[in-house]
Amino acid sequence: MLDNLKNYRIVLASQSPRRKELLAGLGLEYETRVLPDVDESFPPELTGGDIPMYIAREKAEAYRPSLGADELLITADTIVWLDDAVLGKPADRDDALRMLRKLSGQVHDVYTGVCLTTPRWQRAFTARTEVRFSSLDEEEITWYVDHFRPFDKAGAYGVQEWIGYVAVEHISGSYFNIMGLPVQRLYREFKKIPAL
Repeated sequence: MLDNLKNYRIVLASQSPRRKELLAGLGLEYETRVLPDVDESFPPELTGGDIPMYIAREKAEAYRPSLGADELLITADTIVWLDDAVLGKPADRDDALRMLRKLSGQVHDVYTGVCLTTPRWQRAFTARTEVRFSSLDEEEITWYVDHFRPFDKAGAYGVQEWIGYVAVEHISGSYFNIMGLPVQRLYREFKKIPAL
């Protein structure tokens, strides 16, 4: 499968264990590479899925000067979008508690922007998943934050963790997108890449 990629060296620019696991699930060999202090800010006029796609492209630009001729770089960013506002990674425990209180009993969108880059071309896309949370009480929210410490996760939750079992009532779209990498869409995009 994906014989068109056999001459590429695939590079995942992420420290996320979830993204690593999901990419490995496609059966591809890859390496990870992480640059320190890549800027993840975005223009304030951007909304929804445009935000993570912009950040994924900006991440790709930071890596582009160091790309080898045969390298295919994957950059990604995930946000939670609720009430026309971004819920990114929480700054601390209080911020995580605040985010989960906002998500409780609400429907929100999870957007992941993905950028595929080589020295010669670039392609980017965004995936959207709608998620409905049941109402959570303060004890449940506090227990989750204190036991799972979701400070590296957009919206302060991991769908594959306890909170996903007890709070997620309905999903419309890719489950894996909520984890941080829409692998089904990524696979389709991989199939379009010209062979080296």
